[in-house]
Amino acid sequence: MVTLRAVCVFCGSSTPPDERYRTAASDLGQLLAQRGIELVYGGGSVGLMGEIADATIAAGGRVTGVIPVGLFSREIAHRGLTQLHEVATMHARKELMYDLADAFVALPGGLGTLEELAEVVTWSQLGLHRKPAVLLDVAGFWAPLAEQLDLMLSHGLLKPENRALLPLARSSEEALGVLTASEPGAAERWIGADER
Repeated sequence: MVTLRAVCVFCGSSTPPDERYRTAASDLGQLLAQRGIELVYGGGSVGLMGEIADATIAAGGRVTGVIPVGLFSREIAHRGLTQLHEVATMHARKELMYDLADAFVALPGGLGTLEELAEVVTWSQLGLHRKPAVLLDVAGFWAPLAEQLDLMLSHGLLKPENRALLPLARSSEEALGVLTASEPGAAERWIGADER
């Protein structure tokens, strides 16, 4: 069992026209606040990032944002957060978000979301942390990625225990349930934390 004090959410800084994506971000933010779980995210005030931050704050929750200096104006940093860390680089942003969180949820997003997700799960595979992750599959958004992971598995490019690092959930409630029920693995540590 994993105790969730803080959850890092990866999601887009764009606002998709499909209302279901915005609703899912808002629902997750409200649920995190209701359960007393802090939201850790990329610090923006626009797109799905802004939706989840605003919903968490409106429900009385704590929100920590992490944003690089170069994106401060481009992503329009959220000024109403509990805490906003301004860091020097994208690498520093990801490392701090990963360190602050107990687990990870991926909402729909673009290349940045995909890159953050891939890195954090790879770190788990390498034994750098034992923090669970889950894909919050809004309207089938992550289904093609799940199929690709299954294809990697069937071709012998992904071990079953590593495929299991990225389960799919179809609601915020299910996503938090998957994270809480996760059992930290005991995979072989490939590299040390100072080598990441």
